[in-house]
Amino acid sequence: MDAAITQRIDALRAAIRHHDHCYYVLDAPEIADADYDRLFDELTALEAAHPELVSPESPTQRVGGAPQASFAEVRHSQPMLSLEKCTTRTELEDWFARCRRELDGAPIALACEPKIDGVAVTLRYEDGRLRLAATRGDGTTGEDITANVRTLRSVPLVLEGADVPALLEVRGEIYMPLAEFESFNARARAAGQKTLVNPRNGAAGSLRQLDSRITAARPLTLFCYAVGECSPGWVPETQTEVLQALGKLGFRVNPEAACFESLDDCERWLEALLARRQSLGYAIDGAVLKVDRRDQQARLGAVTRKPRWAMAFKYAAEEATTRLIAVEFQVGRTGAVTPVARLEPVFVGGVTVSNATLHNMDEIARLDLCVGDTVLVRRAGDVIPQIMAVMPGARAPSAEPVSAPAACPSCGSPIVRPEGEVVARCSAGPARCPAQRREGLRHFSSRLALDIDGLGDRIIEQLVARDWVREPADLYRLTAERLATLDRLGDRSAANLVAAIAASRETTLPRFIYALGIREVGEATAQALALHFGSLDALLSADPAALETVPDVGPVVAAEVHAYCSDSERRAAIADLLAVGVRWPDPVRREGEGPLSGEIWVLTGALETLTRDAARDRLRQLGATVTDSVSKKTTRVVAGPGAGSKLAKAEALGIPVLDEAALLELLERFDPDHVGA
Repeated sequence: MDAAITQRIDALRAAIRHHDHCYYVLDAPEIADADYDRLFDELTALEAAHPELVSPESPTQRVGGAPQASFAEVRHSQPMLSLEKCTTRTELEDWFARCRRELDGAPIALACEPKIDGVAVTLRYEDGRLRLAATRGDGTTGEDITANVRTLRSVPLVLEGADVPALLEVRGEIYMPLAEFESFNARARAAGQKTLVNPRNGAAGSLRQLDSRITAARPLTLFCYAVGECSPGWVPETQTEVLQALGKLGFRVNPEAACFESLDDCERWLEALLARRQSLGYAIDGAVLKVDRRDQQARLGAVTRKPRWAMAFKYAAEEATTRLIAVEFQVGRTGAVTPVARLEPVFVGGVTVSNATLHNMDEIARLDLCVGDTVLVRRAGDVIPQIMAVMPGARAPSAEPVSAPAACPSCGSPIVRPEGEVVARCSAGPARCPAQRREGLRHFSSRLALDIDGLGDRIIEQLVARDWVREPADLYRLTAERLATLDRLGDRSAANLVAAIAASRETTLPRFIYALGIREVGEATAQALALHFGSLDALLSADPAALETVPDVGPVVAAEVHAYCSDSERRAAIADLLAVGVRWPDPVRREGEGPLSGEIWVLTGALETLTRDAARDRLRQLGATVTDSVSKKTTRVVAGPGAGSKLAKAEALGIPVLDEAALLELLERFDPDHVGA
């Protein structure tokens, strides 16, 4: 092999990496696009002529080959923690005061960064080479998206510099710049293709493409902001120095980041950032403030999977005016008929809004809303658009009042409004109403229910439209051959979906009860019913009086559960699910079988030693019932820092209140092997 060829390939790779860094990270290109293309074309030709010299880290190898079948799960070496959020100056000042108290009044410098509205990822480098990229997921487990992230030219495949650690995990946010988002959608519209909903959804969808070539065609970039697992001794002593070190290694860090010695300076920075929000070139929904020194971060620690040394300050929702062009009615899984506003598209809170929630006809009457009105739209929490008001004096003579439909828009059955309810409902059940059936299947397969991976909205729409699934049990009779005939679902995806459906047969009684979609029964109530009755048969045979003995189940919930369990069609559907093999460990321990039997507990505020979920599980294992609200039936309340109205109500009712130390002592006394687990 000619050494000159090897040297030329190495030189071309180094030059291209340098120019990628200048263009995509520093935003300071040094050569013209045509000159860059000549370098890239020369490298491509040399590698084609000498395939034995192709390296995975070569700039030509960013775009992968064949599509993947699915995304593998990745367990994070260090959790990707979520952040506590606040929306007011008072809350921010309270957080800062708590930090000062915990640090005995020591001076605190604050590192401030814009909060990018994108997708959180972690990048793992070993010996300076990118080995893994993963989504945040639930903070503990994410998805392997390495092939897709490799296509981003702002992500270095090889780290440069003199101080490259042997192991380095970098946390960052992948996003789609606003100008590139608009350009992408303009090209898609011109080509008659589907457009992206907003920059954040566009980034998330792009990263979850099984074909990395699709990701490569999307205008994605990232800012890096933190370090996870890394070689001992490498991490600098402050957050500000972490960002500087990442920049030296070739990562893109936000130039808006700053560090201040006082909270007043931070608040002035927040105001200035908000004023420039629309000119930043990317969507933000606030800012993140962090205690700058890592030794102070360590002293403050974390609580309930949130660092106590950081706070996300969320900007207030944005508002805009637009015209209401129509009101349509949608049908939910319980038959609720809900009005939805169709709006002339308007840019609010970083996204283009064309729909808004109206809740019910009473809300329409309260607003005095007519089709054709000019309305004030607020993107509440920067997420859910709402119509706040009709603009006074702007009603056109042609405006039309909104009338409630008399028949279900899905199946044509009469719509009824039960006495005392604000929601109108379709009088038919899911067997006769496609919309209820569709929404019921979405609920049945959701994460908190049977958790059927891959059964998305598009597939459910087709299953209902073709009348292949009339009851949830019909899902378990589907074959891969039949599913493969659905639009955009190939043989491999069909086989994966059949496997996921089959795996969902193994569940738990609380999940099964929740999956049934009984009106008024959420996750907590399903758990309480399972614990109280211990078996499905006992629940099905319970009368309203027995149901009302379950903690936090009142007459309304008891009536709904009894009506559901007494309905012959519902019972037949349940029997069908059992017949196709849906099952769970039996029996579930009933209340009354542990040392805390008969007691009703409520957890409020933050816990430091245990997570809330862990404490809830431990108490239930000892026979207690754990509910979300304080009532006269509540036996004891555990209150941690930040406890609010629940603690006040408990004190007013004279209910014993324990702190976390007392809870741990009680758990230690009853079950020393599991305390703190």
